[in-house]
Amino acid sequence: MAFVVLNTEKLSHNFTYLNKMFKKHNIEWAVVSKILCGHKGYITEVINLGIKQICDSRVSNLKVIKDIDPKIETIYIKPPAKRSLKSIIKYADISINTEFSTIKQLNVEAKKLNKTHKIIIMIEMGELREGVMGDDFIDFYESVFNLSNIEVVGIGTNLNCLYGVLPNQDKLIQLSLYEQLIEAKFNKNITYVSGGSSVTIPLIFKGLLPKSINHFRVGETLFLGTDVYNDSTIRNMEHNVFQLFAEIIELSEKPIVPSGEMGTNVEGAEYEFNDSDLGKNSYRAILDIGLLDVEDRHIQPKDNSIEIAGSSSDMIVLDIGKNSKNYKVGDLIEFQLDYMGTLSVLNSKYIEKKIK
Repeated sequence: MAFVVLNTEKLSHNFTYLNKMFKKHNIEWAVVSKILCGHKGYITEVINLGIKQICDSRVSNLKVIKDIDPKIETIYIKPPAKRSLKSIIKYADISINTEFSTIKQLNVEAKKLNKTHKIIIMIEMGELREGVMGDDFIDFYESVFNLSNIEVVGIGTNLNCLYGVLPNQDKLIQLSLYEQLIEAKFNKNITYVSGGSSVTIPLIFKGLLPKSINHFRVGETLFLGTDVYNDSTIRNMEHNVFQLFAEIIELSEKPIVPSGEMGTNVEGAEYEFNDSDLGKNSYRAILDIGLLDVEDRHIQPKDNSIEIAGSSSDMIVLDIGKNSKNYKVGDLIEFQLDYMGTLSVLNSKYIEKKIK
């Protein structure tokens, strides 16, 4: 069975790096745990780091967090589905919202439980995912402030996740001005200006983050050490907190070019091969992992001499050339993962999860 390993020392290193940086700039932050897919052991390791807030987009994952430590403040980070409102009130201390009708129903559910539910209202800043339009936000806030069991604790925005719109100083200053306008007009205190995510971190390095941005929601950079803004990695951070291993289940010397009438493969893709490779052979290794677990474009063999030749539902085929490193059946091949690769592997019930 293929398996993925969480390296706790590397995770702790990245957490300490980010925590020191955020404290230096008077920023509160929450870990986005959705990449962990509700794995109790992995979530426990994150909680043990000392974080006070954890965000997730699945109610079932928030339940796992509360079962481990009820004191952790949980944030549900997508507009709630109306069928999930009872669970949102039960397991999320804060939720992100953009629909007034939904907030009204959250208020009803909170009142039934004699609770005050906190919300962050998201503002549209150009990414065209979730967010109230700027022309509507004053009336929107006024309506929400009239609800008895809802407390508005923040204003926020999402960037980069759908179309790749990048945060910049101007957009975040605009978000800050929205917050100041709300506070002045309604004489309310808005605790969080949640304009930060992994993609916003490089603005801190460049001194371009407005001081009023005081809350970040960070997942990818914590777990992968990535500079999402520049599609690179951050110096002094660990980039392989997660390591994927798959076992060689067949290894043979075979032709490079397939033979027979060519159609499409299981993904509907067509392949073309170079005529110069006709008659040539190489060693091909088949692994016990496939597209059901992860798309091969999101993983990269740590051994740079290995190339991924193709994938099917349950197997990945590697081209290992002349096999100069003498790989054999039963050997493990290690892979590096990008964000989507990590998310897929951790979501696969067929991949064993280990902690180092």
